[in-house]
Amino acid sequence: MVRVEFLGPIQKDAMEFEITNLSELAPILQQDQELKEWLSNSAVAVNDALVASLEHPLKDGDKISLLPPVCGG
Repeated sequence: MVRVEFLGPIQKDAMEFEITNLSELAPILQQDQELKEWLSNSAVAVNDALVASLEHPLKDGDKISLLPPVCGG
């Protein structure tokens, strides 16, 4: 089971899934209309390390963070 957390302005509670890589997660999250708008421009971290490949392997207990772009002063 992996845990998916949504940071910043994404107002969603954490979710848990039985998946083995990020490519399995993408279509699940795209079904949620509120999340869909964030997916194309958000960074993804696995266990606090940024990843670029949807083929990144996942194991039980991993934490996935969806990091939307933010601006600050």
